[in-house]
Amino acid sequence: MEQRLSDLLELQRRHFRTGATLPAEARLSALRALRRTIVEHEDQILAALREDLGKPRAEAYTTEIAFLYSEIDHALKRLRRWMRPSLAAWDVAQFPGWGRVHREPYGVSLVVGPWNYPFQLLLAPLVGALAGGNTTILKPSEMAPATEALSAKVIAQAFDPSHVAVVRGGTEVGRALLELPVDKVFFTGSTRVGREVMAAAARHLTPVTLELGGKNPVIVDAGASLAIAARRIVWGKFLNAGQTCVAPDFVAVHRSEYPALVGALIHELRQRYGADPRSSPKYGRILDRRNVRRLAGLLEGQRLLHGGAIDAEARYVAPTLVDAPAWDAPLMRDEVFGPLLPLLPYDDLDALMERLRDLGTPLALYLFTRERRTVDRVRRGVPSGGLLVNGTVQHIVSPNLPFGGMGTSGMGDYHGRAGFEAFTRRRSELHLPAAVPATFGDVRWSPPLRWLRRLLR
Repeated sequence: MEQRLSDLLELQRRHFRTGATLPAEARLSALRALRRTIVEHEDQILAALREDLGKPRAEAYTTEIAFLYSEIDHALKRLRRWMRPSLAAWDVAQFPGWGRVHREPYGVSLVVGPWNYPFQLLLAPLVGALAGGNTTILKPSEMAPATEALSAKVIAQAFDPSHVAVVRGGTEVGRALLELPVDKVFFTGSTRVGREVMAAAARHLTPVTLELGGKNPVIVDAGASLAIAARRIVWGKFLNAGQTCVAPDFVAVHRSEYPALVGALIHELRQRYGADPRSSPKYGRILDRRNVRRLAGLLEGQRLLHGGAIDAEARYVAPTLVDAPAWDAPLMRDEVFGPLLPLLPYDDLDALMERLRDLGTPLALYLFTRERRTVDRVRRGVPSGGLLVNGTVQHIVSPNLPFGGMGTSGMGDYHGRAGFEAFTRRRSELHLPAAVPATFGDVRWSPPLRWLRRLLR
């Protein structure tokens, strides 16, 4: 296996060194080929996502396929502008020359995708890699086998393996790929595995982008619009049955609003999924029985406000509201990554923010409030990858907003131009006159220190 992967790396490195991926038209052509092939396989993609995760067709289309169309179209319209070198501001140190900055591709990139959005989160980074002029090795998640197989088919139809290739397999294949001296690694997944990826990349001093997760809090302020908060929390939390890296992980609600928000959330759950979510065409399934058992374990000893039904054979866990778990309960220690939503009352915002800071840096922070001052307090008081006011999840949709985490939720960002920049590096270029001996390097004598102070201080 190691030899096969090394051969693939060498194949892609030779192709990159020919310069074939560098011209703007070659990059645009690659993006068009990706879009065209996705269009041709839409129904198969939806069927694979249904098989792997029970995803409703409309949900799968919007979150996996349409999302990619948006990213590709955004890049197609703006790529030539992104590729233009930028002129550097004049500085006395470069007199009488001029400087500019290019964005150049890293070379061979490795993209490792997760299982929860197995098509979109594998190919959205590829958009940035292609726009940046790289060749790319893709490693889809083996835990979503139908989508893994289809991703390999789509990529094989759109690209020669010297440009983009899919490598299938389990954990051992993933570790073997990380041993390769690639030029850039992009990983989406858990914080635990992210640490392993970063350690492996460090052996080759390979730059990494890590898109991880974390316990994304929702704060519901006193006086917030509870009907709107409930609608948007339910949508963002139970999308993909809660298996979303930016899903609300728990809700901290001002004690004065606690009973009313509970009622609004239950009402919204019934409006969206009916009396029996198991039969709702809008509600998905958990990846596998192991994760169902994990979620069931998190509910042990908890008071439930709504839901709680579990069927491991059917990979079904009902949308569930949990009443005020202890902050040190297993449910509150790690990312839930499922349709369990703890609700916790708070009295003092400053005390709440101090506790949130102790949980690590989340990938997303959600705040429902009518007060601008509260927005400013929370933004300054709780670090996070992104902040969304009076909504959930939607900040990741726009290609105009960089998306990424910090600390335990990751490093680096992508989407839109940020995706292009994730797979390119700045390269400085300075031009000096060839015939005029007027630069610092041409001076053969040392000027008096008092002159240098006047000139350079």
